Amino acid sequence: MYVRVVEYDPRWPQMFAEEAGKIQKILGENCIAVHHIGSTSVPNLAAKPIIDILPVVRDLSLVDTKNADFEALGYECMGEFGIAGRRYFRKGGDERTHQIHIFARESAHDIARHLAVRDYLRAFPQEAAAYGELKMRLAQQYPEDIEGYCDGKDAFVKGLEQRALAWKEKHG
Repeated sequence: MYVRVVEYDPRWPQMFAEEAGKIQKILGENCIAVHHIGSTSVPNLAAKPIIDILPVVRDLSLVDTKNADFEALGYECMGEFGIAGRRYFRKGGDERTHQIHIFARESAHDIARHLAVRDYLRAFPQEAAAYGELKMRLAQQYPEDIEGYCDGKDAFVKGLEQRALAWKEKHG
């Protein structure tokens, strides 16, 4: 898989909104909220051009009954895919365009950490710029090695998440 990081695209929020509407329709009354997360949700942040979407539901088990509806939209249903209490869907194959990370409201910590990182990067553009520069450098260094790319940003992301959660706790 080729690692591609691009400059921020102002179309990303609209791409999220369009997909969020389709997801809400599939999930129906079970859906509490749909959040745009990940790097594409932060203005001016360089990112892999993949829209990350975090729906929050009342009952995670009901999501499994909707797999055919997600498949009809072009998603691959991946189950928990390494994170307990999550349902993960991806669209676009090797040229992935969207990823859905569905959590039940009981997974408050997982939901909070994703939203805290997004909100923190929005509030601190210098942190977003540093993160974007790191991702661009790693994409050049590991153009065909997604594991190398992910390993290269692991320590930064863990520190970022800790700073974001502490900031969110302090500032609400």
